Amino acid sequence: MADIKAVDVAKLRKSTGAGMMDCKKALQEAEGDFEKATIIIRKNGQAIANKRADREASEGTVQGKASGNFGAIISLNCETDFVAKNKEYVAFAISILDLAIAEKPADLAALKALTMNGKSVEEVVTERSGMTGEKLELAYFEAISAESVIAYNHFGNNLATLVGFNKVVDEQVAKDIAMQVAAMSPVSVSKDDIAPEIIETERKIGREKAITEGKPENIVDKIAEGMVNKFLKENTLMSQAFTKDAKKTVAQYLSDTDKDLTVTEFKRFSVK
Repeated sequence: MADIKAVDVAKLRKSTGAGMMDCKKALQEAEGDFEKATIIIRKNGQAIANKRADREASEGTVQGKASGNFGAIISLNCETDFVAKNKEYVAFAISILDLAIAEKPADLAALKALTMNGKSVEEVVTERSGMTGEKLELAYFEAISAESVIAYNHFGNNLATLVGFNKVVDEQVAKDIAMQVAAMSPVSVSKDDIAPEIIETERKIGREKAITEGKPENIVDKIAEGMVNKFLKENTLMSQAFTKDAKKTVAQYLSDTDKDLTVTEFKRFSVK
């Protein structure tokens, strides 16, 4: 058996991220050949990931970032909160996000196919799964392109938002809106963006509720429309009460800042 030196074990650990004992065993199996040991680590990682493929990756870290007129959010999921909050794990997720910002992939599949350290992102995630001993999954990716984009990462790294604006916007104003999206979870920018079938469903629910409560037939439709309007006010960003001043809507807050300023698009994702 080859004489395995501590410096070689440390070197393999640094390059693969695997545990010290795993690195030592891999070097022993490879008879000291560093490249073969790296392949063994990778294969072992693949094997562990496959064994855990049926496990639920319901925890994770959500990270958002913006650069100029482009921003993206990713969610790197895992099995336990312990792994999700590990600094190295969070740094790994951010490295994937940085790649997404640089390369601007079209969707999640395209992000997974990007090259990272000589391998695809999907392969790198699989290898890291073997290193952590948990199922890891790059579960979410969305991006926004706009004249100005801001990202907001909520404390705890389990929620992030992106907001695109039609023009360059004051940093604090942009952050206020990104935090509004995080706190109030709107379903669209305005009522014009909501699918007609969703509004019709709310109208139907309103009618049924009014009838169940025994309201007179001649006011059922009026009550239903009132419920639709309430739904739109609470669930469309521009109509929501601004969290820092409930006397204003988000639209009014933006108009007070710049009468031509508006939100073009937003994304919100949470693992909780």
